[in-house]
Amino acid sequence: MTPFARKKQQLYLVLSGIFVVNALLAEIIGVKIFSVDALLGLPGNLTAGVLIWPVVFVTTDIINEYFGKAGVLRISYLTVGLILYSFVVILATTHLPPAAFWLDVNKLDAEGRPFNVDFAYRSIFRQGLGIIAGSITAFLIGQVLDATVFQMIRRLTGGRYVWLRATGSTLVSQLVDSFVVLYVAFYLFGNWSFDQVLSVANTNYWYKFAAAILLTPIIYLAHFLIDRYLGREETVELQQEAAADVSV
Repeated sequence: MTPFARKKQQLYLVLSGIFVVNALLAEIIGVKIFSVDALLGLPGNLTAGVLIWPVVFVTTDIINEYFGKAGVLRISYLTVGLILYSFVVILATTHLPPAAFWLDVNKLDAEGRPFNVDFAYRSIFRQGLGIIAGSITAFLIGQVLDATVFQMIRRLTGGRYVWLRATGSTLVSQLVDSFVVLYVAFYLFGNWSFDQVLSVANTNYWYKFAAAILLTPIIYLAHFLIDRYLGREETVELQQEAAADVSV
């Protein structure tokens, strides 16, 4: 293996690791809905998972830049499989009989009120099953859309305007993702009203919109670091290969 091939492999491995761990974490913590008003004094509510989805957006665009649409979809399909595996394991643990001492030592909350820790565990993680159905549906749609729009803008601009293809593809894909995940997870599988879905989806999308804009410098920083790591000529070659790869 040549030094360039080894560096290319290592780069894809690192980017894929960042992508997978943040996507998986977002799925797990996404069961919590928090008040933006209580936190920042701004109207609306957000799912906790949305806080780290911007990392997934940025990583998606970087992978697309250097490894093409096929590179993005390869790691996306793998991530879906790992998320499904994680939730099968988590679901199985919710059916395990709780130890009596564990229930006893956790029978009161911090304010001395009766508390069933096993019920809380089951309630939190089983709620995630609806989210996993919605997230996987939205994730796959969003990733295919993101990768496709990214390459389309790249071709239309002749490879210029990194910020436009990175931010533009994210804004389009997340418009769909923000609604689909909540509709499936909390409307079809949950107990939300359609108005609640629209309200939280709207807040989620505008957060992602702002994050996509604010994180644009990170895209340029990543390009700079990768160029230094791979070498300028090798980077150009890799980007040309990625631009030419329109396969799924």
